[in-house]
Amino acid sequence: NGIKIGDYFLDAGWTAYDKQVLYNVHDISSLMSGGNNKLGAIVGNGWYNLLPLKFWGRHTFRDILSSGRPILKAQLRIRYKDGSTEVISTDENWKVTRSPIVRNSIFLGEYYDATLEDESWYGLKDKNRDWNAVSVVPGPTGRMSVQTSPPIKIYKETTPKHIIKQPGGKYLVDMGENFAGVVKIKVKGPKGQKISFRYGEDIGLDGTINVMTSVAGQIKGPGTGGPGAPDIAWQEDSYILRGEEAVEEWHPRFTFHSFRYVEVSGWPGILDKKSITGLALAADLERTGSFVCSNTMFNNLFEVIDRTFLSNVFSVQSDCPAREKLGYGGDIVATAESYLFNYNMQTFYRKTVEDFANDQRANGGITETAPYVGISDKAPDAESGPLGWQLAYPYLIKQLYDFYGDISIINDHFENLEKQVRFLISNAEDDLFSIGLSDHEALDEKPIALTSSLFYYHHLKLFAEFAGIVDKKEKEEDYKRRSEIIRQKIIQQFFQKDGQMDNGTQTAQLFALWYQIIKDNEARESLLNKLEESFAKQGWHLSTGIFGTKMLFDVLRDLEKEDWAYEIANQRTFPGWGYMLEHGATTLWETWAYSDNVYSHNHPMFGSINEWFYRSILGINLAEPGFNKIVIRPQLPEGLSWASGHYDSIHGRIGSTWKIDKGVFYLDVEIPVNTTAEIWLPKKQGEIVHVDGLLLDASGRILETGAESNHIIARIGSGKYSFQVSL
Repeated sequence: NGIKIGDYFLDAGWTAYDKQVLYNVHDISSLMSGGNNKLGAIVGNGWYNLLPLKFWGRHTFRDILSSGRPILKAQLRIRYKDGSTEVISTDENWKVTRSPIVRNSIFLGEYYDATLEDESWYGLKDKNRDWNAVSVVPGPTGRMSVQTSPPIKIYKETTPKHIIKQPGGKYLVDMGENFAGVVKIKVKGPKGQKISFRYGEDIGLDGTINVMTSVAGQIKGPGTGGPGAPDIAWQEDSYILRGEEAVEEWHPRFTFHSFRYVEVSGWPGILDKKSITGLALAADLERTGSFVCSNTMFNNLFEVIDRTFLSNVFSVQSDCPAREKLGYGGDIVATAESYLFNYNMQTFYRKTVEDFANDQRANGGITETAPYVGISDKAPDAESGPLGWQLAYPYLIKQLYDFYGDISIINDHFENLEKQVRFLISNAEDDLFSIGLSDHEALDEKPIALTSSLFYYHHLKLFAEFAGIVDKKEKEEDYKRRSEIIRQKIIQQFFQKDGQMDNGTQTAQLFALWYQIIKDNEARESLLNKLEESFAKQGWHLSTGIFGTKMLFDVLRDLEKEDWAYEIANQRTFPGWGYMLEHGATTLWETWAYSDNVYSHNHPMFGSINEWFYRSILGINLAEPGFNKIVIRPQLPEGLSWASGHYDSIHGRIGSTWKIDKGVFYLDVEIPVNTTAEIWLPKKQGEIVHVDGLLLDASGRILETGAESNHIIARIGSGKYSFQVSL
């Protein structure tokens, strides 16, 4: 009846359509009227009807994915007042006509001709357009499932920061920040006037738009994208005015872009800030975390990470929202916990796990991306992914178990998980691997064999743990034994007596420390010493890639090296997050170095430092699955004087706020119902501890006290507590 049903974009979510097809359900009772009603749908190409573009000159996703022309399947279920029901389904009685959306592509953009608009299909006016009989065709072969993961919605509307008039009647619109979405316009002008919008994440030295970091598939030359492809596959939308006296409002429906800047051509009259805005789109995730502290750079970085993360949740967690838009497993492994603290990812990551399971190869291999698009880089075989990317499948299952106490997902996928580890075992060479992508985007030479072998070790360790959780004891013991053999082989192959692991890079040392493969304390200390030497030599800068960076902060937290972590995180020079921010980044870059051509400016994979904000600075950690038991253990690096934040667990809010003032440490915590917590307080010589204004021993709210590792430990139940410690 002329009203859009719901506020979803790009609905329903992308899947491997030959395995699974999602649908959504809407209550439309409030949109129905007495008498005649009209129901219509606009159908776009989405991921089902991709253009046959050759990404990097060799990968045509359309050839791999289940593809076809846009099709529709729908049901209208009506319940009448007398209790009777009626179902109206898409069938041969429906009619079809062309829409004003002349072209649409997930990657290239949308072309909308408003002169072709016809409102008769929803009953407002009738231009006597020809309506044709539909063709009834088979749909994709995948099972139909209701979508339980969050739909894509507008989460923010952004007003331009600047609009600059440029030669040739063009305008450069600066939204002030990079994000993923589309523009919305309000325009008045002559019929047939064409307005074009070209998108970019950057501008050149001459102040004009730079589209090159967001070009689809690196298609940047004649013929590189295949027959019919543009010479440069930039992001562009176009709108043809219908030319009525009323203001025309429009935004694209079937595409999304990564951009801060928009080059506008053909605008009638003067373009002002009221006429164009940016619509930031993302999966409608519930926000579960917050963080703020005395370091303004960290606060800015937290916002930049948040913006980057939201730019990359369009039904899959993507590597970037422009060039590829794909669900790469390695990127997910590097950032999963950071996402999980920021947002409720339970249903989103359940879908991601299902996506990887849907595309599991017949031999058990897990693909590099899910859905699978044909990419298999430095992997055990021609269709599976490298080991760190295959890890996404079991790793997400483990995180869903840890964060939400979800045992059912282990049971649901146990057979597939076993099939995967058997595939890996069959491809190992003397219990090790020598091929892989290693620590992606590390600055040093990559220790490929070491990292791939440790990823292999991780796979088997996880499967042994899963077997124990679901009470399959024989399999648990078998895979514990197998993983121990791998651990010993790794030590024999890569560990040197002076503490150097393999090539001695930060990545190599951190992988060994994170996986705790060295059990001897003295040898483990030598590993750490070599790592310290590397940091000192590089001026306390990191040189790690996406995995080593995540491991860095985990290792330094476990070893109580908070001052090391702070100094590395706080660097303003290359390489580091501060360097990105100092050079104008409003979303994270793909690489530590600035790029004006090849590399994306909207890439989440270096966002794992976000986890450090929660787990180390705020000290919020789980001690049992589902946060049934919690540990609050803030680390207090020199340079920070206060921090505050929370995480909303499945039980409720876990809060941590602390400050140091005149030699006194103050900590306020909030613990949700049906949980217990350990509060780790710094222990100094002659310290005095108060809780809620009373001496610790005099408080009737403390369940138990203890001491360990220079800390006083207070065990508490749910509620709000205030601790005070003289340092």
